[in-house]
Amino acid sequence: MDVLSEEKPESSIAGVMAELGARARNGANVLANADSNVKTEALKAMAAALRARQGEILEANEKDMAAARKNGRPEAFLDRLKLTGERIEAMAAGLEAIAGLDDPVGDVISSWERPNGLVISRVRTPLGVIGIIYESRPNVTADAGGLCLKSGNAVILRAGSESQHSAHAIHACLVEGLNAAGLPEAAIQLVPTTDRAAVGEMLKGLNGTLDVIIPRGGKSLVERVQKDARVPVFAHLEGICHVYVHQGADLAMATEIAVNAKMRRTGICGAAETLLVDRAFADTHLKPLVTALLEADCEVRGDKETQAADPRVKPAGEEDWGTEYLDAVISVKVVDGADAAIAHIARYGSAHTDAIVTDDQSVAEAFLGRVDSAIVLHNASTQFADGGEFGMGAEIGIATGKMHARGPVGVEQLTSFKYVVRGHGQTRPL
Repeated sequence: MDVLSEEKPESSIAGVMAELGARARNGANVLANADSNVKTEALKAMAAALRARQGEILEANEKDMAAARKNGRPEAFLDRLKLTGERIEAMAAGLEAIAGLDDPVGDVISSWERPNGLVISRVRTPLGVIGIIYESRPNVTADAGGLCLKSGNAVILRAGSESQHSAHAIHACLVEGLNAAGLPEAAIQLVPTTDRAAVGEMLKGLNGTLDVIIPRGGKSLVERVQKDARVPVFAHLEGICHVYVHQGADLAMATEIAVNAKMRRTGICGAAETLLVDRAFADTHLKPLVTALLEADCEVRGDKETQAADPRVKPAGEEDWGTEYLDAVISVKVVDGADAAIAHIARYGSAHTDAIVTDDQSVAEAFLGRVDSAIVLHNASTQFADGGEFGMGAEIGIATGKMHARGPVGVEQLTSFKYVVRGHGQTRPL
Protein backbone atom coordinates (compact mmCIF):
# COMPACT_ATOMS: atom_id res chain seq x y z
CA MET A 1 0.00 0.00 0.00
CA ASP A 2 1.54 3.25 -1.16
CA VAL A 3 0.85 5.63 1.69
CA LEU A 4 2.84 8.75 2.44
CA SER A 5 4.64 8.89 5.77
CA GLU A 6 2.49 10.66 8.31
CA GLU A 7 5.58 12.65 9.32
CA LYS A 8 5.73 14.49 6.02
CA PRO A 9 5.63 18.27 6.46
CA GLU A 10 2.46 20.07 5.45
CA SER A 11 4.25 21.72 2.53
CA SER A 12 5.09 18.29 1.15
CA ILE A 13 1.47 17.17 1.42
CA ALA A 14 0.36 20.36 -0.31
CA GLY A 15 2.70 19.55 -3.18
CA VAL A 16 1.47 15.97 -3.47
CA MET A 17 -2.16 17.08 -3.43
CA ALA A 18 -1.53 19.78 -6.03
CA GLU A 19 0.03 17.13 -8.26
CA LEU A 20 -3.02 14.89 -7.79
CA GLY A 21 -5.24 17.80 -8.79
CA ALA A 22 -3.21 18.56 -11.93
CA ARG A 23 -3.26 14.93 -13.00
CA ALA A 24 -6.99 14.73 -12.31
CA ARG A 25 -7.64 17.76 -14.51
CA ASN A 26 -5.73 16.12 -17.37
CA GLY A 27 -7.67 12.91 -16.76
CA ALA A 28 -10.96 14.80 -16.79
CA ASN A 29 -10.12 16.30 -20.17
CA VAL A 30 -9.70 12.79 -21.57
CA LEU A 31 -12.83 11.40 -19.93
CA ALA A 32 -15.03 14.26 -21.08
CA ASN A 33 -14.60 13.02 -24.65
CA ALA A 34 -14.16 9.30 -23.99
CA ASP A 35 -16.24 6.91 -26.05
CA SER A 36 -19.16 5.43 -24.12
CA ASN A 37 -18.15 1.88 -25.10
CA VAL A 38 -14.67 2.43 -23.67
CA LYS A 39 -16.10 3.57 -20.33
CA THR A 40 -18.38 0.55 -20.30
CA GLU A 41 -15.41 -1.73 -20.98
CA ALA A 42 -13.51 -0.18 -18.06
CA LEU A 43 -16.44 -0.59 -15.66
CA LYS A 44 -16.92 -4.24 -16.56
CA ALA A 45 -13.19 -4.88 -16.17
CA MET A 46 -13.31 -3.25 -12.73
CA ALA A 47 -16.16 -5.55 -11.70
CA ALA A 48 -14.22 -8.58 -12.92
CA ALA A 49 -11.14 -7.45 -10.98
CA LEU A 50 -13.16 -7.09 -7.76
CA ARG A 51 -14.37 -10.66 -8.09
CA ALA A 52 -10.94 -12.03 -9.03
CA ARG A 53 -9.21 -10.24 -6.15
CA GLN A 54 -11.86 -10.88 -3.51
CA GLY A 55 -9.39 -12.71 -1.27
CA GLU A 56 -6.96 -9.79 -1.29
CA ILE A 57 -9.74 -7.33 -0.53
CA LEU A 58 -11.07 -9.40 2.40
CA GLU A 59 -7.55 -9.76 3.78
CA ALA A 60 -7.03 -6.00 3.59
CA ASN A 61 -10.43 -5.38 5.19
CA GLU A 62 -9.61 -7.68 8.09
CA LYS A 63 -6.59 -5.48 8.87
CA ASP A 64 -8.89 -2.47 9.06
CA MET A 65 -11.44 -4.39 11.13
CA ALA A 66 -8.80 -5.57 13.59
CA ALA A 67 -7.53 -2.03 14.09
CA ALA A 68 -11.07 -0.70 14.52
CA ARG A 69 -11.88 -3.36 17.13
CA LYS A 70 -8.65 -2.55 18.97
CA ASN A 71 -9.64 1.11 18.99
CA GLY A 72 -13.00 0.22 20.57
CA ARG A 73 -15.16 1.28 17.66
CA PRO A 74 -18.91 0.59 18.18
CA GLU A 75 -20.77 -2.17 16.37
CA ALA A 76 -22.53 0.27 14.02
CA PHE A 77 -19.13 1.54 12.85
CA LEU A 78 -17.80 -2.00 12.42
CA ASP A 79 -20.83 -2.90 10.32
CA ARG A 80 -20.18 0.01 7.99
CA LEU A 81 -16.50 -0.94 7.70
CA LYS A 82 -16.92 -4.69 7.27
CA LEU A 83 -16.66 -6.34 3.86
CA THR A 84 -17.91 -9.83 3.03
CA GLY A 85 -18.00 -11.85 -0.15
CA GLU A 86 -21.61 -10.77 -0.56
CA ARG A 87 -20.76 -7.09 -0.18
CA ILE A 88 -17.88 -7.34 -2.65
CA GLU A 89 -20.23 -9.03 -5.12
CA ALA A 90 -22.68 -6.18 -4.55
CA MET A 91 -19.92 -3.68 -5.43
CA ALA A 92 -19.10 -5.61 -8.61
CA ALA A 93 -22.78 -5.86 -9.54
CA GLY A 94 -23.13 -2.14 -8.90
CA LEU A 95 -20.33 -1.36 -11.34
CA GLU A 96 -21.99 -3.56 -13.95
CA ALA A 97 -25.30 -1.80 -13.32
CA ILE A 98 -23.58 1.56 -13.83
CA ALA A 99 -22.05 0.21 -17.05
CA GLY A 100 -25.55 -0.61 -18.28
CA LEU A 101 -26.92 2.89 -17.70
CA ASP A 102 -27.32 5.35 -20.54
CA ASP A 103 -24.29 7.59 -20.88
CA PRO A 104 -25.41 11.05 -19.78
CA VAL A 105 -22.54 12.92 -21.47
CA GLY A 106 -23.74 14.59 -24.65
CA ASP A 107 -27.40 13.89 -23.91
CA VAL A 108 -29.63 16.62 -25.34
CA ILE A 109 -31.87 17.70 -22.46
CA SER A 110 -33.96 20.01 -24.63
CA SER A 111 -33.77 21.78 -27.96
CA TRP A 112 -35.68 24.60 -29.64
CA GLU A 113 -35.53 26.89 -32.65
CA ARG A 114 -35.69 30.66 -32.43
CA PRO A 115 -37.56 32.86 -34.94
CA ASN A 116 -34.20 33.93 -36.40
CA GLY A 117 -33.37 30.32 -37.28
CA LEU A 118 -30.90 29.63 -34.48
CA VAL A 119 -31.24 26.12 -33.05
CA ILE A 120 -30.39 26.03 -29.34
CA SER A 121 -29.75 22.81 -27.42
CA ARG A 122 -29.08 22.20 -23.75
CA VAL A 123 -26.50 19.38 -23.61
CA ARG A 124 -25.21 17.42 -20.60
CA THR A 125 -21.52 17.81 -19.77
CA PRO A 126 -19.32 16.42 -16.95
CA LEU A 127 -18.70 18.56 -13.88
CA GLY A 128 -14.92 18.03 -14.23
CA VAL A 129 -12.93 16.92 -11.18
CA ILE A 130 -14.80 15.66 -8.14
CA GLY A 131 -13.35 15.19 -4.67
CA ILE A 132 -14.88 12.52 -2.42
CA ILE A 133 -14.02 12.56 1.28
CA TYR A 134 -15.36 9.53 3.12
CA GLU A 135 -14.80 7.63 6.33
CA SER A 136 -15.61 4.04 7.12
CA ARG A 137 -17.48 2.68 4.09
CA PRO A 138 -15.03 0.93 1.75
CA ASN A 139 -17.73 0.40 -0.90
CA VAL A 140 -17.74 4.16 -1.55
CA THR A 141 -14.40 3.65 -3.33
CA ALA A 142 -16.02 1.49 -6.02
CA ASP A 143 -19.35 3.32 -6.17
CA ALA A 144 -17.78 6.76 -6.46
CA GLY A 145 -15.13 5.66 -8.94
CA GLY A 146 -17.70 3.98 -11.17
CA LEU A 147 -20.24 6.78 -11.13
CA CYS A 148 -17.64 9.46 -11.81
CA LEU A 149 -16.18 7.47 -14.69
CA LYS A 150 -19.60 6.89 -16.29
CA SER A 151 -20.43 10.60 -16.05
CA GLY A 152 -17.09 11.61 -17.58
CA ASN A 153 -15.58 13.05 -14.40
CA ALA A 154 -12.17 12.47 -12.87
CA VAL A 155 -12.28 11.79 -9.14
CA ILE A 156 -9.92 12.15 -6.19
CA LEU A 157 -10.86 9.78 -3.38
CA ARG A 158 -9.83 10.44 0.20
CA ALA A 159 -10.68 7.44 2.36
CA GLY A 160 -10.79 7.52 6.16
CA SER A 161 -7.77 6.40 8.12
CA GLU A 162 -9.59 3.31 9.41
CA SER A 163 -10.55 2.03 5.96
CA GLN A 164 -7.22 2.62 4.23
CA HIS A 165 -6.25 -1.01 3.57
CA SER A 166 -9.68 -1.81 2.17
CA ALA A 167 -9.81 1.34 0.03
CA HIS A 168 -6.40 0.70 -1.50
CA ALA A 169 -7.27 -2.91 -2.35
CA ILE A 170 -10.49 -1.81 -4.06
CA HIS A 171 -8.78 1.10 -5.81
CA ALA A 172 -6.24 -1.31 -7.30
CA CYS A 173 -9.15 -3.09 -9.01
CA LEU A 174 -10.44 0.19 -10.43
CA VAL A 175 -7.00 1.03 -11.82
CA GLU A 176 -6.85 -2.43 -13.38
CA GLY A 177 -10.12 -1.68 -15.16
CA LEU A 178 -8.88 1.70 -16.39
CA ASN A 179 -5.73 0.12 -17.78
CA ALA A 180 -7.72 -2.63 -19.49
CA ALA A 181 -9.75 -0.01 -21.37
CA GLY A 182 -6.80 2.26 -22.13
CA LEU A 183 -8.05 5.10 -19.95
CA PRO A 184 -5.67 7.20 -17.81
CA GLU A 185 -5.05 6.10 -14.23
CA ALA A 186 -5.47 9.76 -13.27
CA ALA A 187 -9.19 9.32 -13.87
CA ILE A 188 -9.58 7.70 -10.43
CA GLN A 189 -6.95 8.59 -7.83
CA LEU A 190 -6.75 7.71 -4.15
CA VAL A 191 -5.10 10.18 -1.78
CA PRO A 192 -1.93 8.40 -0.58
CA THR A 193 -1.92 9.79 2.96
CA THR A 194 -4.15 9.72 6.01
CA ASP A 195 -2.86 13.09 7.21
CA ARG A 196 -5.74 15.50 7.76
CA ALA A 197 -3.76 18.20 6.00
CA ALA A 198 -4.70 16.45 2.76
CA VAL A 199 -8.36 17.15 3.49
CA GLY A 200 -7.52 20.78 4.09
CA GLU A 201 -5.86 21.00 0.68
CA MET A 202 -8.94 19.49 -0.99
CA LEU A 203 -11.19 22.00 0.76
CA LYS A 204 -9.04 24.79 -0.70
CA GLY A 205 -9.74 23.43 -4.19
CA LEU A 206 -6.29 22.10 -5.17
CA ASN A 207 -5.26 25.25 -7.00
CA GLY A 208 -8.55 25.50 -8.84
CA THR A 209 -8.51 21.96 -10.21
CA LEU A 210 -11.33 20.64 -7.98
CA ASP A 211 -14.88 21.46 -9.11
CA VAL A 212 -17.07 19.77 -6.46
CA ILE A 213 -16.57 18.09 -3.06
CA ILE A 214 -18.83 15.33 -1.74
CA PRO A 215 -18.36 14.27 1.91
CA ARG A 216 -19.57 10.85 3.09
CA GLY A 217 -19.25 10.43 6.81
CA GLY A 218 -20.22 11.60 10.26
CA LYS A 219 -21.59 14.96 11.30
CA SER A 220 -18.21 16.43 12.27
CA LEU A 221 -16.71 15.66 8.85
CA VAL A 222 -19.66 17.08 6.93
CA GLU A 223 -19.80 20.18 9.11
CA ARG A 224 -16.12 20.83 8.48
CA VAL A 225 -16.48 20.40 4.74
CA GLN A 226 -19.55 22.63 4.52
CA LYS A 227 -17.87 25.29 6.67
CA ASP A 228 -14.42 25.37 5.09
CA ALA A 229 -14.81 24.28 1.46
CA ARG A 230 -14.04 26.88 -1.20
CA VAL A 231 -15.76 24.83 -3.90
CA PRO A 232 -19.41 23.66 -4.15
CA VAL A 233 -20.46 20.81 -1.83
CA PHE A 234 -23.06 18.06 -2.30
CA ALA A 235 -23.88 16.64 1.13
CA HIS A 236 -26.31 15.85 3.88
CA LEU A 237 -25.42 16.70 7.46
CA GLU A 238 -27.63 14.11 9.19
CA GLY A 239 -30.17 11.45 8.30
CA ILE A 240 -32.88 12.05 10.88
CA CYS A 241 -35.53 9.99 9.11
CA HIS A 242 -39.13 9.51 10.25
CA VAL A 243 -41.86 6.94 9.78
CA TYR A 244 -45.33 8.33 10.45
CA VAL A 245 -48.03 5.70 11.02
CA HIS A 246 -51.35 7.38 10.20
CA GLN A 247 -54.69 6.20 11.58
CA GLY A 248 -55.52 4.86 8.13
CA ALA A 249 -52.60 2.40 8.17
CA ASP A 250 -52.80 -1.36 8.04
CA LEU A 251 -51.20 -2.53 11.29
CA ALA A 252 -49.35 -5.50 9.78
CA MET A 253 -47.89 -3.31 7.03
CA ALA A 254 -47.01 -0.52 9.46
CA THR A 255 -45.23 -2.95 11.78
CA GLU A 256 -43.21 -4.54 9.00
CA ILE A 257 -42.20 -1.16 7.58
CA ALA A 258 -41.28 0.33 10.97
CA VAL A 259 -39.07 -2.61 11.95
CA ASN A 260 -37.40 -2.76 8.53
CA ALA A 261 -36.86 1.01 8.39
CA LYS A 262 -35.03 0.91 11.71
CA MET A 263 -33.42 -2.51 11.94
CA ARG A 264 -32.47 -3.72 8.43
CA ARG A 265 -29.23 -1.77 8.71
CA THR A 266 -29.11 0.65 11.60
CA GLY A 267 -25.90 2.42 10.55
CA ILE A 268 -27.02 3.83 7.20
CA CYS A 269 -28.32 7.35 6.67
CA GLY A 270 -31.73 6.07 5.53
CA ALA A 271 -32.41 4.23 8.79
CA ALA A 272 -35.47 5.54 10.62
CA GLU A 273 -34.64 7.37 13.83
CA THR A 274 -38.15 8.42 14.92
CA LEU A 275 -41.51 6.66 14.74
CA LEU A 276 -44.58 8.90 14.91
CA VAL A 277 -47.87 7.19 15.77
CA ASP A 278 -51.29 8.74 15.21
CA ARG A 279 -53.19 9.28 18.45
CA ALA A 280 -56.45 8.25 16.76
CA PHE A 281 -55.46 4.60 16.91
CA ALA A 282 -52.73 4.60 19.54
CA ASP A 283 -54.93 2.64 21.96
CA THR A 284 -54.92 -0.38 19.65
CA HIS A 285 -51.81 0.03 17.50
CA LEU A 286 -49.11 1.70 19.60
CA LYS A 287 -48.34 -1.30 21.81
CA PRO A 288 -47.96 -3.80 18.91
CA LEU A 289 -45.62 -1.42 17.08
CA VAL A 290 -43.47 -0.85 20.16
CA THR A 291 -43.45 -4.55 21.04
CA ALA A 292 -42.28 -5.48 17.53
CA LEU A 293 -39.36 -3.05 17.77
CA LEU A 294 -38.37 -4.25 21.23
CA GLU A 295 -38.54 -7.89 20.15
CA ALA A 296 -36.24 -7.00 17.23
CA ASP A 297 -33.68 -5.95 19.88
CA CYS A 298 -34.23 -2.24 19.33
CA GLU A 299 -34.04 0.15 22.26
CA VAL A 300 -37.16 2.31 22.32
CA ARG A 301 -37.20 5.81 23.83
CA GLY A 302 -40.65 7.31 24.01
CA ASP A 303 -42.95 10.02 25.30
CA LYS A 304 -45.19 9.29 28.28
CA GLU A 305 -47.85 7.53 26.21
CA THR A 306 -45.28 5.28 24.59
CA GLN A 307 -43.74 4.49 27.98
CA ALA A 308 -47.20 3.51 29.23
CA ALA A 309 -47.54 1.04 26.36
CA ASP A 310 -44.59 -1.05 27.54
CA PRO A 311 -42.48 -0.81 30.72
CA ARG A 312 -39.32 -1.53 28.72
CA VAL A 313 -39.58 1.83 26.93
CA LYS A 314 -37.07 4.40 28.17
CA PRO A 315 -38.05 8.06 28.51
CA ALA A 316 -37.23 10.27 25.52
CA GLY A 317 -35.75 13.69 26.17
CA GLU A 318 -36.01 16.72 23.91
CA GLU A 319 -32.62 15.91 22.39
CA ASP A 320 -33.83 12.48 21.22
CA TRP A 321 -36.16 13.95 18.60
CA GLY A 322 -33.20 15.50 16.80
CA THR A 323 -30.70 12.65 17.23
CA GLU A 324 -29.32 10.45 14.46
CA TYR A 325 -28.61 7.28 16.43
CA LEU A 326 -27.14 5.13 13.63
CA ASP A 327 -27.72 2.26 16.04
CA ALA A 328 -30.49 -0.03 17.29
CA VAL A 329 -32.27 2.85 19.03
CA ILE A 330 -35.46 4.64 18.00
CA SER A 331 -37.54 7.43 19.50
CA VAL A 332 -41.34 7.06 19.43
CA LYS A 333 -43.93 9.80 19.82
CA VAL A 334 -47.73 9.93 19.66
CA VAL A 335 -48.98 12.83 17.50
CA ASP A 336 -52.38 14.40 16.86
CA GLY A 337 -52.82 13.59 13.20
CA ALA A 338 -50.99 14.33 9.98
CA ASP A 339 -50.60 18.07 10.59
CA ALA A 340 -48.80 17.41 13.87
CA ALA A 341 -46.61 14.74 12.27
CA ILE A 342 -45.62 17.09 9.45
CA ALA A 343 -44.90 19.88 11.95
CA HIS A 344 -42.70 17.52 14.02
CA ILE A 345 -40.74 16.51 10.91
CA ALA A 346 -40.30 20.15 9.89
CA ARG A 347 -38.94 21.01 13.34
CA TYR A 348 -36.68 18.04 14.04
CA GLY A 349 -35.97 16.45 10.65
CA SER A 350 -32.93 16.90 8.45
CA ALA A 351 -34.66 17.04 5.03
CA HIS A 352 -33.30 13.59 4.20
CA THR A 353 -35.98 10.84 4.05
CA ASP A 354 -39.43 10.60 5.62
CA ALA A 355 -42.27 8.10 5.16
CA ILE A 356 -45.98 7.82 5.81
CA VAL A 357 -47.86 4.56 6.24
CA THR A 358 -51.57 4.86 5.44
CA ASP A 359 -54.33 3.53 3.20
CA ASP A 360 -55.82 7.03 2.96
CA GLN A 361 -54.60 8.26 -0.42
CA SER A 362 -55.58 11.90 0.16
CA VAL A 363 -53.61 12.08 3.42
CA ALA A 364 -50.66 10.36 1.76
CA GLU A 365 -50.62 12.88 -1.09
CA ALA A 366 -50.80 15.78 1.37
CA PHE A 367 -47.84 14.33 3.31
CA LEU A 368 -45.78 13.77 0.12
CA GLY A 369 -46.46 17.32 -1.00
CA ARG A 370 -45.92 19.13 2.28
CA VAL A 371 -42.91 17.33 3.74
CA ASP A 372 -39.89 19.18 2.33
CA SER A 373 -37.35 16.36 2.30
CA ALA A 374 -35.12 15.05 -0.47
CA ILE A 375 -36.99 11.73 -0.40
CA VAL A 376 -40.57 11.12 0.73
CA LEU A 377 -42.25 7.72 0.68
CA HIS A 378 -45.73 6.27 0.97
CA ASN A 379 -46.14 2.75 2.36
CA ALA A 380 -42.44 1.90 1.98
CA SER A 381 -39.39 1.64 4.21
CA THR A 382 -36.98 4.56 4.51
CA GLN A 383 -34.20 2.04 3.79
CA PHE A 384 -35.05 2.50 0.09
CA ALA A 385 -33.21 5.84 0.26
CA ASP A 386 -30.45 4.47 -1.92
CA GLY A 387 -29.28 5.18 -5.46
CA GLY A 388 -29.09 1.49 -6.32
CA GLU A 389 -32.72 1.02 -5.28
CA PHE A 390 -33.63 4.04 -7.42
CA GLY A 391 -32.17 2.33 -10.49
CA MET A 392 -29.06 4.50 -10.55
CA GLY A 393 -26.68 1.55 -10.22
CA ALA A 394 -25.14 3.14 -7.13
CA GLU A 395 -24.83 6.53 -5.49
CA ILE A 396 -22.09 8.73 -4.14
CA GLY A 397 -24.37 10.01 -1.40
CA ILE A 398 -27.68 11.65 -0.58
CA ALA A 399 -27.79 15.42 -1.09
CA THR A 400 -30.28 17.40 0.98
CA GLY A 401 -29.47 20.83 -0.44
CA LYS A 402 -31.65 22.41 -3.10
CA MET A 403 -29.00 23.64 -5.52
CA HIS A 404 -28.10 21.36 -8.44
CA ALA A 405 -28.34 17.92 -6.78
CA ARG A 406 -30.95 16.59 -4.35
CA GLY A 407 -31.53 13.04 -3.15
CA PRO A 408 -29.33 10.17 -4.40
CA VAL A 409 -26.35 11.51 -6.35
CA GLY A 410 -25.95 9.33 -9.44
CA VAL A 411 -24.60 9.82 -12.94
CA GLU A 412 -27.09 12.53 -13.98
CA GLN A 413 -26.44 14.52 -10.80
CA LEU A 414 -22.72 14.45 -11.61
CA THR A 415 -23.27 16.40 -14.80
CA SER A 416 -23.94 20.02 -15.66
CA PHE A 417 -24.89 21.30 -19.08
CA LYS A 418 -23.90 23.75 -21.76
CA TYR A 419 -25.82 25.46 -24.53
CA VAL A 420 -24.96 24.49 -28.08
CA VAL A 421 -26.17 27.03 -30.63
CA ARG A 422 -26.27 26.23 -34.37
CA GLY A 423 -26.78 28.91 -36.99
CA HIS A 424 -26.23 29.63 -40.65
CA GLY A 425 -24.66 33.07 -40.61
CA GLN A 426 -26.96 34.95 -38.21
CA THR A 427 -25.74 38.22 -36.71
CA ARG A 428 -27.45 40.56 -34.29
CA PRO A 429 -28.51 43.89 -35.76
CA LEU A 430 -26.62 46.96 -34.62
